Amino acid sequence: MKFTKMHGLGNDYVYVNCFAEKVEDPVALARFVSERHFGVGSDGLILIGPSETADFKMSMYNADGSQAEMCGNGIRCVAKYVYDYGLTDQTEVSIETLAGIKKLKLTVEDGKVALVRVNMGQPELDPSKIPVKAKENPAVDVPIEVRGRTYRMTCVSMGNPHAVLFVKNVKDLDLESIGPEFENHTAFPRRINTEFVEIEDRKHVRMRVWERGSGETLACGTGACATAVACVLNGLTDEEVTVHLLGGDLQIHWDRNENLVYMTGPATVVFDGELYL
Repeated sequence: MKFTKMHGLGNDYVYVNCFAEKVEDPVALARFVSERHFGVGSDGLILIGPSETADFKMSMYNADGSQAEMCGNGIRCVAKYVYDYGLTDQTEVSIETLAGIKKLKLTVEDGKVALVRVNMGQPELDPSKIPVKAKENPAVDVPIEVRGRTYRMTCVSMGNPHAVLFVKNVKDLDLESIGPEFENHTAFPRRINTEFVEIEDRKHVRMRVWERGSGETLACGTGACATAVACVLNGLTDEEVTVHLLGGDLQIHWDRNENLVYMTGPATVVFDGELYL
């Protein structure tokens, strides 16, 4: 089976072109390829295939085999793949996901995609639809108790669930310890992606993320979008903000007039390979 290793700001996945390949068991394959010692090494598996409602379909599986609705970094890489590998010659494409159809604009340099702008759609703030168990609607700056300590969180869905917490210093956080506590907290019926955010100024924030099913990753596109929304809801930043992640920067714009979130960032091919299964 041929595959391509790609990453968006260090958030890396194994991509399989399902126009040419057939994946019988994506759950098992995701677990295998994600293992960084015995597999390829990745945060998960993304399958690129045909769609009846869009130009392409993206199916995403976390490192533990669980299927996720969307991946902001992953969808940028899908856009780069379909253009760079000749599946399309269009610089505007639509991609079907479990979180709906996303529209993307590609910036091409020297025949290759350098940047991708994604219309990530409307942020969902209704707690029942995120989902999160919260009395307040929307769940903005609400308390949650973890290990005997009370945190304040703002919950947003960008097609997948996020809890955003504002902290003074993201660098010194022990995410390996507290990340799983948030992910599996009883407040989150489908588990949660948790963003820990340090505000630098009205236009810049720093973020680390504990992703549901994968642990800490170097970047999370939907998480950066949820962070930008949470920042605005809490009056901490402007509507357009640069999110500094461990793997690099994303530009996020929440257009309040349209109520749409736009994400712009790079996508990178690491290598092509072949699996013997």
